[in-house]
Amino acid sequence: MKAFIFDLDGVLVDTAKYHYLAWKEVADSLNLNFNESMNEKLKGVSRDKSLKIIIEENGRDLSEFDLSNILKIKNEIYLSYINKIDRNELLPGAESLLKKSKENGIFVCLGSASKNAKLILHKTKIYNLFDCIIDGNDVSNAKPNPEVFIKSSQILGIEHNLCTVFEDSQAGIDAAITAGMNTVGIGENNALKGANIIIKNLAEFNIN
Repeated sequence: MKAFIFDLDGVLVDTAKYHYLAWKEVADSLNLNFNESMNEKLKGVSRDKSLKIIIEENGRDLSEFDLSNILKIKNEIYLSYINKIDRNELLPGAESLLKKSKENGIFVCLGSASKNAKLILHKTKIYNLFDCIIDGNDVSNAKPNPEVFIKSSQILGIEHNLCTVFEDSQAGIDAAITAGMNTVGIGENNALKGANIIIKNLAEFNIN
């Protein structure tokens, strides 16, 4: 392996809970049902697609809603949460694996759908550990489209089969497989299909 590509929310940092809280607040204001089960369908999905999923899950028509304004409000709520975060939001093993990867000559890249990825990396003090950062501002297609991972490998100049992707969502695993990359699933064994290996968190990953 020559490159590790990491998703952000649920892999490196514990910010997924803030997405849930923000979407819950938005959904409640619109009289839409939203719960943790529905939230699972939003993992690895872009902001606009997430909103469409919530509306459609409620059997409502998209034309009923001012989508752009709702997305703006959701992001403002989310930012109000993550502006307060610090290194305590780093998940077990995250910083250690990033440092060990670089010590072993492995390139480290972020491949995330989040448009707030750089802010989160700065807040958690791990921004400087990345060789490249591809986030929601750099791609047109959300996962499971492989664009974010393909762009990562192109910037690094590493062949796809020499890249390993760390993901906690099925959409992310599917995107990495489509890109022809190796996959490490973060989560429960029965929740992610197709991953080469599945671990509970990055602390369980042995770089050797």
